[in-house]
Amino acid sequence: MKSNTIIRTDFQFPGQKSVYKGKVRDVYTLEGDRLLMIASDRLSAFDVVMPKGIPFKGQILNQIATKMMEKTEDIVPNWLEATPDPNVAIGKNCEPFKVEMVIRGYLSGHAAREYKAGKRELCGVKMPEGMKENDKFSDPIITPATKAEMGDHDEDISREDIIAKNIVSKEDYLQLEDYTRKLFQRGSEIADQQNLILVDTKYEFGKTSEGKIVLIDEIHTPDSSRYFYKEGYEERQAKGEAQRQLSKEFVRQWLIGEGFQGLEGQEVPLMSDEYIETVSERYIELYENITGETFKKADITNIDARIEQNVLKYLETQK
Repeated sequence: MKSNTIIRTDFQFPGQKSVYKGKVRDVYTLEGDRLLMIASDRLSAFDVVMPKGIPFKGQILNQIATKMMEKTEDIVPNWLEATPDPNVAIGKNCEPFKVEMVIRGYLSGHAAREYKAGKRELCGVKMPEGMKENDKFSDPIITPATKAEMGDHDEDISREDIIAKNIVSKEDYLQLEDYTRKLFQRGSEIADQQNLILVDTKYEFGKTSEGKIVLIDEIHTPDSSRYFYKEGYEERQAKGEAQRQLSKEFVRQWLIGEGFQGLEGQEVPLMSDEYIETVSERYIELYENITGETFKKADITNIDARIEQNVLKYLETQK
């Protein structure tokens, strides 16, 4: 079954000033200091965008991020003002900080790979001896990364380097750390209610034209976060078994199995329509597990027309 997906956008909205196309999201700058963000169905892994889109992926990411922003706005202000379409978010235009705030509650993913390679320090943060993959840290660790241009890899960086190189001022950086810890704490509580463990995640922040620091982009989605199922976590750790994950790690593992890790000279393996269908189903499962709600598929017969119609209707009400 060939589903309709949104892989590239080319809209001309009223008052449109510029367009930036990221790995997964296309960001339209509008007059009046506003941004319009379209969550596409593009799939990125190892900092490479896959050739085919995943049906409903953009809708899933956009709707999870919206729900999570609503559930955290009492502790951390965010950029979001409206979601006029299942794939669209509109909010304040911010100047993004050039770092991603990555926070890890467990030794998983990139941290586990570094640990296995013998490293005991990540981004200037010491990791204790004697840990095994997916063990919990006594306290979550913040391991920031510099934001890469499309096609480049994000780079690990320490708090000291960020401040020394004046990538972020010390005062602002301490605020980012404080917000990151608060969001991770709340995200962990939300996950716990769904019988999940929030393992690690990343947050992005920006400054409004008034100089206020706000949360931007996505939050607690399966693209920006890793979740484990809480049930059976302890038993699996005790037996040294792999954890059941709710993240796009399953896609990374499939790619690794096909001999691809985003390294130079490697060719992106082609996903069959059948495999893409299973990825879409996994994303729907992620949505339902993370939110505790049934996923309602949007009409995808003509996504571009639907988005345009919904956005224009919303912008009309803002005049």
